[in-house]
Amino acid sequence: MKPHKIVIIGGGFAGVNLVNGLKNDNRFHITLVDRNNYNFFAPLLYQVATGFLEVSNISYPFRKLFRGLKNFDFRMAEFIKVLPEQNQVQLSNGTLAYDSLVFAKGTETNYFGMENVKKYAIPMKTINDAVSMRNILLQRMEKATITHDREQRRRLLTIVVAGGGPTGVELSGMFAEMRKNVILKEYPEFAGSGAKIYLVDGGNKVLAAMSEKSQDDTYEDLVRIGVEVKLNKRVTDFDGARVTFDDGDFIETNTLIWAAGVTVGRVEGVSETAFTRGNRLLVDSYNKLLAYDNIYAVGDTSFSAEDPKFPGGHPQVAQVAIQQAQNLAVNFKAAKSDRALVPFSYFDKGSMAIISRNRAVADIFKFHFSGFIAWFMWLFVHLMSLINYRNRLATLYNWAWAYFTKDQSLRFIIRPDRKPENE
Repeated sequence: MKPHKIVIIGGGFAGVNLVNGLKNDNRFHITLVDRNNYNFFAPLLYQVATGFLEVSNISYPFRKLFRGLKNFDFRMAEFIKVLPEQNQVQLSNGTLAYDSLVFAKGTETNYFGMENVKKYAIPMKTINDAVSMRNILLQRMEKATITHDREQRRRLLTIVVAGGGPTGVELSGMFAEMRKNVILKEYPEFAGSGAKIYLVDGGNKVLAAMSEKSQDDTYEDLVRIGVEVKLNKRVTDFDGARVTFDDGDFIETNTLIWAAGVTVGRVEGVSETAFTRGNRLLVDSYNKLLAYDNIYAVGDTSFSAEDPKFPGGHPQVAQVAIQQAQNLAVNFKAAKSDRALVPFSYFDKGSMAIISRNRAVADIFKFHFSGFIAWFMWLFVHLMSLINYRNRLATLYNWAWAYFTKDQSLRFIIRPDRKPENE
């Protein structure tokens, strides 16, 4: 009997966990498709961008990760279009036939139609984004050392982070720590420059998805370490030198880091009725697209209103992607064994965000944690979530060095792939 051919589009949390759930089962043949040849741990991207971790600390090649699996293939390609009638997907380097197709594409940056923001702001979604951001920030600091124009220096060194979610909070907190413990020691000429770090958000709270206690603790900690938090401020434009808000206010800066929204890339070839808000694909409780018999979506790409605990859909977080992929693997196996399928039910393990040295917040089940204990929990959870022991050991070493020395040594400008248009 020929194995059931499963094609997975996307090698993030969902894609990798689905492969792991089906590996070495000869009833299936899995082909994983991704534009990159590696998996990366997105929650730690900002630490690559700020020079605390190397790219290799949070990434791992797919072919090495799944080396030795007899029922696995990898295809490095861009997804172009699905052809449901032919049970094929069109890729940038050919076509693949499937018996079952799984979309696990994740999200991409949402600029809400603001072309200037898209053109000039720095996104934070991929490894390329993180390396590019590190290059740009370091280049601007070097440029600031030689300018004699006080206003130009202030614009070069002022940073605006848009988006008060975990990424925005963690980035702005990291910048504040770096300014205190690293930057002024190596660039003493920046003292008194008037440069500031802003965290801006269109809502009235940071970490809107977390508890009120976490929101309040985070706000207080950010202000304490020198971050200027501006709430109820929605960015409407950025021309490379000025961030403009919906109330007419503005901030003069060359650097806007965009962590304010995500969307799902459009999936070409499926019916328009398959989509809901944010281009997410409508699925049933088994993660199957409502309009198709053999096409599925998991993680950020999917939207289901059939989980009684989450009638408004599941949050777009890593744990949803992991659990949905694991459940789908169980159901693929159950279908082959003529067993009943298991509807997906999300088990929310909680949320956490790191703010600064020894400061974090965590909402675990019904309990709230803050300060050092939450900081330690954040470190442990993120360390153990890395994909293998090599990554964990390398990351632990870098974290320990940074903690005890209050420094980091990865501030290299290496082959910048994006030159800011306003420089």
